[in-house]
Amino acid sequence: MGRSECGKTTLTQALKGERITYHKTQYVNYFDVIIDTPGEYIQTKQLGYALALYAYEADIVGLLLSATEPYSLYPPNITCMVNREVVGIVTKINEPDANVKRAERWLRLTGCKKIFFVDSRKQEGIPEILEYLREEGDIMPWE
Repeated sequence: MGRSECGKTTLTQALKGERITYHKTQYVNYFDVIIDTPGEYIQTKQLGYALALYAYEADIVGLLLSATEPYSLYPPNITCMVNREVVGIVTKINEPDANVKRAERWLRLTGCKKIFFVDSRKQEGIPEILEYLREEGDIMPWE
């Protein structure tokens, strides 16, 4: 989950080894073992509800935050809304205006203990996420 344009769909494509193409996610998409949600969930009061609802369908929940964001829309300790493991994913780490440390701090405030740093277009951080998912169980059928 994450705000519109934070890189959710791009990350999904990178994890699956697909060519990166932009398209706006209009509804919840289920891809084998990945759930891609519209950014509007975090941009409205529906975040907590969406986390609780879609976490039920997931083994691990990822909260994405672009390193270029000037603020975080995630409230502190939001991970308590989920009875699944929640990891943080800082995206767009190589953008000129990226502030990776700030984004990491904000994700830690949400309750994320494990944080990944990614540039999906350069495949940076993707192997680490895939390895982490492998360690957590057989949850990647496209391999």
